[in-house]
Amino acid sequence: MKERRATAGGDTGTARVIGLISDTHGLVRPDVFLALDGVSAIFHAGDVGGREVLHLLEQIAPVQAVFGNTDMADDPGLSRHFTEVVDGLSVHVSHGHELGSPTPAMLLARYEADVIVYGHTHRPLILRSGGRLVVNPGAAGPRRFDLMPTVARLTIRHGLPQAEIIELPA
Repeated sequence: MKERRATAGGDTGTARVIGLISDTHGLVRPDVFLALDGVSAIFHAGDVGGREVLHLLEQIAPVQAVFGNTDMADDPGLSRHFTEVVDGLSVHVSHGHELGSPTPAMLLARYEADVIVYGHTHRPLILRSGGRLVVNPGAAGPRRFDLMPTVARLTIRHGLPQAEIIELPA
């Protein structure tokens, strides 16, 4: 697994680590368990592909998930979007399809959160804009668009977010 990082600081104090995953489309790769090992929670940014995906991810950590354009909007286990406060920072999660073809600029304009997590494009991305962070963990499910499957880890330490993208074996 390869990692790409965007960091907000080098402090080694106590941190909260959240697993970020999106676009599983019904597939939980075995390497997801290693990539997200030790996280305190998992935020799934949509296109889950069924309750079994959430049950498998719950073996790693508690899961909160939003629905994507391929999920059932009335699934009681999936929200349209949610915002959680994690160590003083607001983390907003949505699939992104509500904006059509989402871009970081569109997401930053629409949502006021410190950290914005989205999926939909299948393209992993970490972008810092001022003190805000936009993260797309990419697609962890079936390989599409000639992109490697990926997940992300969001670390919040002393009010500073950093994210890393982890490539999963295809």
